[in-house]
Amino acid sequence: MLNLERLRTLDALARHGSVSGAAEGLHVTTSAVSQQMAKLEREVGQQLLARNGRGVRLTDAGRLLADHAARILSQVELAQSDLEAQRGQVVGELRLTAFPTAMRGLFPAVLSALRADHPALRVRSRELEPESGVNTVIRGDADLALVLDWYNKPLPMPEGLAKAAILDDPVEIAMPEGHPLAGRDAVDLEDFADEEWVAWAEGEFCHEWLLYTLRGKGIEPCIAHRAEEHQTQLALVAAGLGVCVAPRLGRDPMPAGVRAVPLRHGVHRYIYAVWRADADRRPSIRAAVEALRKAGESIGSAASPASP
Repeated sequence: MLNLERLRTLDALARHGSVSGAAEGLHVTTSAVSQQMAKLEREVGQQLLARNGRGVRLTDAGRLLADHAARILSQVELAQSDLEAQRGQVVGELRLTAFPTAMRGLFPAVLSALRADHPALRVRSRELEPESGVNTVIRGDADLALVLDWYNKPLPMPEGLAKAAILDDPVEIAMPEGHPLAGRDAVDLEDFADEEWVAWAEGEFCHEWLLYTLRGKGIEPCIAHRAEEHQTQLALVAAGLGVCVAPRLGRDPMPAGVRAVPLRHGVHRYIYAVWRADADRRPSIRAAVEALRKAGESIGSAASPASP
């Protein structure tokens, strides 16, 4: 009889590609991973791991069993989801991730609501960029991730995930209050063709969107400064060091000396939750999505009078 926890260890090794990565994903020590794999090799009577430089790799038998382990663990998660749904109680542990502005702009209200409405539910949250959040859900290291699409550039989404819309987030351009365009009611991206930009870190989804969008308009942007947090970007704008894209979610308080002007054609980010489809019936997932939607509706209602 194959041991489920050892199959889970093998699955983590296959997903993370290293003993240390598997240990971090499973929240155990590297020696515990090695011990579990040694026991699994004795159980199946075949070598599952081979040395690869300073690391290890899966043998052919290891890859074959890892494929089966992924399917078995998916069925186990589906069974647990069905049992939780039949019981109908929001209990256990729920692991959430969100990108920085959603972590700041949505999660305080969401986590407080979940604690008040479901005291038997243990919620753990972690700040991750959208692509990393999706990957943690796929790997089984998180139960639900809050991610985003840009209006003209969707986030690549693997199969096997369910999703729910949470909020449409309007985007504006932040500039120093003394900027020549600061008094306008609306602007176009083309208006800033010759500006220095304060942008996200290179390689991040939002940074790639900015390059993709501006280049699509024939503009090669001058990225003068990079910062991951919007509040840091806005501080650089307040110092007169450039302009930046300023989504409304999680933006306040706006620093003194900065003016945010709406984009004329209503640029938005579409924020949504994703989770594994085989966990779709879990009451804790349903409760989290409901809390996220309520928080999103509250923010959308508060922002609507100021919308362009």
